[in-house]
Amino acid sequence: MDWTRQIDAYCERTDFTFWAEPVNAATNAAFVLAALVMWRRCDGMPLGRALAAVLAVIGVGSFLFHTLATEWASMADVLPILCFILLYVFVANRTYWGLGLWPALGLTALFFPYAAVTGPLFGRLGWLGSSAGYAPVALLILVYALALGRRLPEVAAGLGLGVGLLAVSLTFRTIDLPVCAALPLGTHFVWHLLNAVMLGWMIEVYRQHVRRASRGAVPG
Repeated sequence: MDWTRQIDAYCERTDFTFWAEPVNAATNAAFVLAALVMWRRCDGMPLGRALAAVLAVIGVGSFLFHTLATEWASMADVLPILCFILLYVFVANRTYWGLGLWPALGLTALFFPYAAVTGPLFGRLGWLGSSAGYAPVALLILVYALALGRRLPEVAAGLGLGVGLLAVSLTFRTIDLPVCAALPLGTHFVWHLLNAVMLGWMIEVYRQHVRRASRGAVPG
């Protein structure tokens, strides 16, 4: 693979200069801002701060991709997102379900075969385009929300809101190219803004649960 090959994947990009996607690039600051807010709010919570740190890296990686637009920058964009997903699934298994370390890790590892099966299924929905890769994540959050409905209703409600935010943000990601002729700026930047809010909210759901658990208000 040519890691320096440049990629034109978004409506806003018209050439391969560094600032060819100024709005898409600048809106990655939302990820960093959300990370800083949640870092402060998760004082004393190592897993919460780990999630916040990965969230900041998501913003940096996405900035690199929307400025350099190369294959290696694409990897810098997607790998932190995968890390956040895996870390949050682990956190959910450990904290919401109260699993031990190894069972939580084992269940987290199942994300890979789960994505390998569901990803191609969503890919058959041509209208999803490249957003099909994120649809399994929305489905997984929904499954956790439903499964936790009786055990942790507050967490379930929070995860449900997260699914809603992700669905809306994915809509803007999906329509970026289809609306390009009418809206040259595209809509990918809205995905950044809403997804930053969504990921920050997912950390907040964890933070609130830990606070409730420390008061003995929820199952351990």
